[in-house]
Parts: sequence; C-alpha cells; structure tokens
Amino acid sequence: MINSFNAASFNGHVVTTVSLLELDLTLAHFKGLSIHVVFMLIPMLHDYKRQDHHRILTEIAKIVDNGDLVPVLDENRFSLDQTAEAHTRLASGKGMGKVVIEVQ
Repeated sequence: MINSFNAASFNGHVVTTVSLLELDLTLAHFKGLSIHVVFMLIPMLHDYKRQDHHRILTEIAKIVDNGDLVPVLDENRFSLDQTAEAHTRLASGKGMGKVVIEVQ
C-alpha cells in the first residue's frame, strides 16, 4: 500500500481490497489522500445493493477496456515454478505494483 501512496498524486484516491494490515498513514496525510477499502463480497453475501455493485463493476470494466486504467506491474516476471521467488520479491517490499506469476 505504501507504493500506492507514493504513486498517488496530491489529494488523490487509493482504493484497496486489503484491510488486514497495520500501516503508517503519515504519507497519506501529507499528500491529502483518500483511502477506500472495499470488501467485494458484501453485496453477494448479503444481497445488499447488488445492482449498484454490478453497475460500478461494469463501469470499471469499461474504463479498463478503454485503456484508461492501467495497473502498475513489477518489472520482474515469474513462472509458476518460481512462485517462491515471486513471494520473496513481494515480501521484500522491493516489488513495485503487482508481482506477476505467468502461467503457461
């Protein structure tokens, strides 16, 4: 999440599905960031505003399909046989964005 704080612009938004973590929010405060934690299963588990959730996910899919949202991917790529190395990269904090394991 710290990498997301670094990448976000001033007064930007950081959205995550990760909620079980301890994190220093100092950088988020200094940059005026808004942090949104989304638990994706709530609408499905409780039938709560499922249509709203469907609309939101459909809009996000359109943004991605148009190329207007591009994920940050780590420069390294790993094969399925290198899963341990990929995990080490992620745990080291040296990975930037998502660490990719390519399945062939």
